[in-house]
Amino acid sequence: MNIAIFASGNGSNAENIANYFKGNPKVNVKLFLTNKNDAYVIERAKKLNIPCVVFSPKELKDSEGVLKILQENEIEFIILAGFLLLVPDFIVDAYPNKIINIHPALLPKFGGKGMYGTNVHNAVIDAKETESGITIHYVNNIYDEGKIIFQAKCNVENDDTAESLAQKIHVLEYECYPKVIESQIQQYINQHK
Repeated sequence: MNIAIFASGNGSNAENIANYFKGNPKVNVKLFLTNKNDAYVIERAKKLNIPCVVFSPKELKDSEGVLKILQENEIEFIILAGFLLLVPDFIVDAYPNKIINIHPALLPKFGGKGMYGTNVHNAVIDAKETESGITIHYVNNIYDEGKIIFQAKCNVENDDTAESLAQKIHVLEYECYPKVIESQIQQYINQHK
């Protein structure tokens, strides 16, 4: 099963996922893709010897652009790991229930356009929430509204800052995301034997 990981920034989740599947005979992280030519995920891809494709928002929206790259590389699953652009309908349609995203809060709260990274953690703290966490979900054509696959929670303490909450969320992401991806791929394989 060839997978592609989309990331817009640092790429620590992308690297964690690639390392998790290293040597796995069922899952091959074949490609990283990013929409930013200065994203640190490019350096991580080099270190991991995984090809990394940089594309523009225009290329993402053009059916001859990113979708063609995915098809040429025989990509079967797409993983979003800190990818900030909306995936176009024609890519969602080409990969039904085969695009998985992780969100750094407990959806349906604190989702939608602009809700990523520090913005999410500040919103959670400002709302005086007592818990936050991660939501892993399928991608549809609306930000953060695809069917929820998995959630994990952590406590939000009175003295938490966006930075300290982000640390707790990262722990959950690194621990849970690769395992949930693996279980979704295994389910898919089982259903399509």
